[in-house]
Amino acid sequence: MATPVIIVHGGAWTIPDNLVQPSRDGTKCAARAGYAVLDSGGSALDAVQAAVLELENDPTFDAGTGSVLTANGDVEMDAVIMDGKTLKSGGVACVHNIQNPINLAREVMEKTDHCLLVGPGANLFAEEVGIKKVPTESLVSDEALRELECYKVYGNTVDDLFRQRGTGHDTVGAVAIDSQGNIAFGTSTGGISCKKPGRVGDSPIIGAGGYADNEVGAVSCTGHGESIFKVVLAYQIITQMKMGVSAQEAADKALANMAKRVHGFGGVIVLGSNGDHITSFTTERMAWAWAKEGVLHHGVNPGEDLTEPVINENN
Repeated sequence: MATPVIIVHGGAWTIPDNLVQPSRDGTKCAARAGYAVLDSGGSALDAVQAAVLELENDPTFDAGTGSVLTANGDVEMDAVIMDGKTLKSGGVACVHNIQNPINLAREVMEKTDHCLLVGPGANLFAEEVGIKKVPTESLVSDEALRELECYKVYGNTVDDLFRQRGTGHDTVGAVAIDSQGNIAFGTSTGGISCKKPGRVGDSPIIGAGGYADNEVGAVSCTGHGESIFKVVLAYQIITQMKMGVSAQEAADKALANMAKRVHGFGGVIVLGSNGDHITSFTTERMAWAWAKEGVLHHGVNPGEDLTEPVINENN
């Protein structure tokens, strides 16, 4: 029997001061939701899905209801989930009018022979499995509209701004191990503000944006998608862990390598098959929380680790 653990992140970027507390609160709620599943004997897959759902429903984060806008003012979302026991995965990319893309990703994993569905095909599949469409305006916040107008000023330099300084909202994700020792990861994102329609980042791509393998561990990445793509960040970490490198060292080295090779910044949450769990990020801040044995740890700033009971009457 393994000791259940869940870790969540709300994105690695330059989180402004006014969003620090909402980001902290949101990741804490997500960790609690995922841990409640694990504590009741539920699976790692169900736990990461529950945690990501919380983040998708919180407009603080760039996923689901808080997704940023494309250059033409639309919402295109990506999500993925992976089972470390079977290595089965399901992902969706460029989906429209879906409040919880992580639910659709789970359906892809369990009800198709595919790993990834995109665009109109993904939305058609959503109809087939009974996932209802929501109006685009229900996914668009005032902050997303303001951010789009701001980013349009920079034109083609948007990509460089995020890659170099970690500006702009980013991905949410979770990794977990359940009492049976099974591991899973899930990730969801609305992408980068003012992205070209049809752009897909690293998030739904197995090996780049995340990975889960019972024999090694699980990773969920956040940061500049194009940079993460180029270095296959998640699998780079998993490969090092296979060779006996600790989760912390593997994560730190992989992020340093990404900065060196492609000048990209980001963060990761990593969970080893032995229960080791770490966070690492090279951006100014990353919202994260993890829960184990009834204790919740959380932070936003480098070196921060605050603790409280998992059960909190005020949250």
